[in-house]
Amino acid sequence: MSLLESIAGPEDIKALPPEQLQELADEVRQRLIEVVSETGGHIGAGLGVVELTVALLHSFDSPTDKIVWDVGHQGYPWKVLTGRNDRLPTLRRKEGLSGFLRRDESEHDIFGAGHAGTSVSAAFGMATARDMKGESFHVVAVLGDGAMTCGLPYEGLNNAGHSGRDFIIVLNDNGMSIAPNVGAMSRYLGSIIASPVTNRLRERIKGLIERTSKVVGGQRAVDLARNIEESIKNLWSPGMLFEELGFRYFGPIDGHDIPAMLKTLELVKELDGPRIIHVMTEKGKGFPLAEPHPEKFHARNPYDPATGVLRPAGKGGGVAWTKVFGTALTELAAEYPEVVAITAAMPSGTGTDIFQQTWPERFIDVGIAEGHATTFAAGLATQGIRPVVAIYSTFLQRAYDNIIHDVAIQKLPVIFCMDRAGMVGADGQTHIGLYDIAYMLAVPNMTVTQPRNGAELVGLLRCAMEHTDGPFSLRYPRDSTPDEMPRPAEVPAVPYGTWEILREGSECAILAVGVMCEPAMEAADMLAREGFDPTVVNCRFIKPMDETMLHEIVNDHRVLVTVEDGMVVNGFGACVAATVESLAPEVRLGLLGAPDRTFDHAGRAEQLEEVGLTSKGIAAKVRVLAGEESLSTA
Repeated sequence: MSLLESIAGPEDIKALPPEQLQELADEVRQRLIEVVSETGGHIGAGLGVVELTVALLHSFDSPTDKIVWDVGHQGYPWKVLTGRNDRLPTLRRKEGLSGFLRRDESEHDIFGAGHAGTSVSAAFGMATARDMKGESFHVVAVLGDGAMTCGLPYEGLNNAGHSGRDFIIVLNDNGMSIAPNVGAMSRYLGSIIASPVTNRLRERIKGLIERTSKVVGGQRAVDLARNIEESIKNLWSPGMLFEELGFRYFGPIDGHDIPAMLKTLELVKELDGPRIIHVMTEKGKGFPLAEPHPEKFHARNPYDPATGVLRPAGKGGGVAWTKVFGTALTELAAEYPEVVAITAAMPSGTGTDIFQQTWPERFIDVGIAEGHATTFAAGLATQGIRPVVAIYSTFLQRAYDNIIHDVAIQKLPVIFCMDRAGMVGADGQTHIGLYDIAYMLAVPNMTVTQPRNGAELVGLLRCAMEHTDGPFSLRYPRDSTPDEMPRPAEVPAVPYGTWEILREGSECAILAVGVMCEPAMEAADMLAREGFDPTVVNCRFIKPMDETMLHEIVNDHRVLVTVEDGMVVNGFGACVAATVESLAPEVRLGLLGAPDRTFDHAGRAEQLEEVGLTSKGIAAKVRVLAGEESLSTA
């Protein structure tokens, strides 16, 4: 039996002698490589924290001690070692393990998160609650260095640093978020790594303090020595920023050296107050294919573990929406020299890496800082630049205040391109993109659109570049387009505020948004064989709606069904319903979309089928409405 097979939970790790922990770490790493090659998932970050995870579970007492991980990309080894190894092959599959940490999955998952930067604030909340209740346990926040490009960790550090509370942060520094980290903090952490002289100096000063207190004796001598240490720290310490924020700084430490980490963790555990341990790790550690390509192996579809080649996906059709967007933006930038591309640590995920290769001087990666990206874009727009902000639907939620106050109220022509809109598949609850229609519809002066295919994406993007009277948003899913890759130069702008009739019919009409047009057309064909004659409308402009066409449809049809890959609550259908109620209350209207709840990870097709967003589901909705009363009677 392998060592890993004997581990049922943290108590078994704590019982192991320290000399066996590296063997355990090696087995965990191999287990991750093998399983994720079948399931897909966030492999790189997990491989980088295997030894750190083993050391934390050996030193602390989870779940009594609260260990809070940032994001969950780093969480796969944690799952393996906290009682879920046997279920690992179900990772990211329907009714299987989540790709992130979830409170309802394990008592060891103290805080669930799918967005970066939350661990410090959440863990400090737990430490504060502990002290308010008079309890005694350790609280540890594991903060990825990529999250240091967010604003939230700084707010947490500022609040926690001078609190005096027993609170530990482990800063996991691998130089990456998804892409290589950018900005001043990344350079600052790099300077800490590159400064062994100052670290040796600090150790000598500590030795001086100890010798002084023994030889001279007395508290005054110790206080004097500590004042000297503090002064020299302020002048020379590479961890000075954290020290000034109120944290005792330890590091940097090799995050793959388990004995060194155990020694440090045991030392730090015995101290009081806020302290931070700076741990150096390597993303993709121990996987020869991943180590030189950390961005490529950040999140990976199922692959051959020997070659890294992706396994066949088994689906045909067009190219990925992400690639269509990236290619179109790159080519249109030649026509529109004022266009720049902005992303928040997601060049490859948003397709803007294609733009970066051609227009590097017009590409800006701001790090994991969606709010800053939005207000930064607003500043650019005041000076005649046309910023295209490419951020996943789920992540743009973090910038909602900035969208309203800094862009929309000022009617600045910022273009928001939201990848991963709608059902997102295996990434599940925290990455689901169902809310952007509703939240963008509530923004004043905002144009909200969704293309039905790749060519229309190009046409809407061109329309957005020519629209200067306020912000413009496009949404598209993590999927393949139903058409081939269009040539952007040959695609004209979609006329602003217009819908398109895809099938002319009578009596019943299907108003479909974006990618729902294809199943709507299939549903219409099914219904036509049953004696119905449905109209199908491509409602590519969600806001403003094509009021002229909507009025005509309401006048000519007795049954309407709206279909959107988004929440029904406050979505496109709700807006249509308000108009129909005022124009023709006798018209029967059905709304199809995602109901008001969260959705677990599964395949995107499975998620769409679950809520009836398929051709069969659309046809069934029309039948129900049409069958309540004869369509020929008023």
